[in-house]
Amino acid sequence: MNLLRIVAIALILAGALGLGMGGFSYTTENQAAKLGPLELTVREEKQVPIPAWLSGGAIALGVVLLLMGNRKR
Repeated sequence: MNLLRIVAIALILAGALGLGMGGFSYTTENQAAKLGPLELTVREEKQVPIPAWLSGGAIALGVVLLLMGNRKR
C-alpha cells in the first residue's frame, strides 16, 4: 500500500468515527480552595462536539484520494 491509499483510508475511518461518536469529552480538575491541609478540588467534564460537516468532508476527501490513487495506474 502506498502512502496516499493509507491516508485516504485513515480519513474515511476518522470521518466514520466522527459521525458515529458525535464528539468526545474530557475531564479537568481545578483546585477550588486550599485551607491549610484541606484541599477542595472540582472535577468538570467538558464536551467537544465534532460537526457532521467535518466528518462528512473527511469521508468525501478520503474517497476522492482513494479514487485518485487508483486512477494513476
